Amino acid sequence: MNAVIELIAAIGRAVLGLIRHAGALALFALEGLSHLVRPPFYWRVFFTSLLEIGFFSLPVVALTALFSGAVIALQSYTGFGQYHVQSAIAGIVVLAVTRELGPVLAGLMVAGRVGAAMSAEIGTMRVTDQIDALSTLSTNPMKYLVTPRLLAGTLALPCLVLIADILGVLGGFTVSVAKLGFSPSSYILATLASLKTIDVVVGLAKAATFGFLISLLGCYHGYNSRGGAEGVGAATTAAVVGASILLFLFDYLLTDLFFSQ
Repeated sequence: MNAVIELIAAIGRAVLGLIRHAGALALFALEGLSHLVRPPFYWRVFFTSLLEIGFFSLPVVALTALFSGAVIALQSYTGFGQYHVQSAIAGIVVLAVTRELGPVLAGLMVAGRVGAAMSAEIGTMRVTDQIDALSTLSTNPMKYLVTPRLLAGTLALPCLVLIADILGVLGGFTVSVAKLGFSPSSYILATLASLKTIDVVVGLAKAATFGFLISLLGCYHGYNSRGGAEGVGAATTAAVVGASILLFLFDYLLTDLFFSQ
């Protein structure tokens, strides 16, 4: 009986802890966003973050999208061959890339690369008292460290996903034409016939949401890190894991919102 009570108490503590962290994260996000409409805005931090998130993430996102499109084409050909509907491959590739794989894979790559770096940078500033020094110099740490990064993440990821969509479709086209024997003109016509504006727009909306969440989690865990180098490491891990989980959660919610019948 005592074991059951202890189990229920442990579950209750875990739920309360989750609610407390969700509330703290929501307040952190609101405070960061509130500084967008109150000058000054630190444009140098914003452009540096935009460059780091967008430009320097481009190689890994591009390669991931290119090979993902190629793999979808190969796997679709194998599966569709059983039902003699290989002609649907072009539509499947463009649909999968624009709706799901482009935003999700780009988000995961950026979460692993940029979210961790963002958390480590701000966490190091926290444990070395540099954030306290900003306050001493009459600089609001949230306005200087968090707000420009939230905006940069929200704007950079849609640009990355747009490029990922193009390269993902190109990967499927290359494999279908060079390896599977499709006619280039027929494949392009089938792709254009299957491509819908809503798929691309929703994919970009997902990307903006993911970019905001990745930046938010990176800043939140770095800003609240404690305990020296070990604490910074834990904050970095928590930022990547938390961003990845929220990314999949919001992917489901947005997909259900826009595409469920």
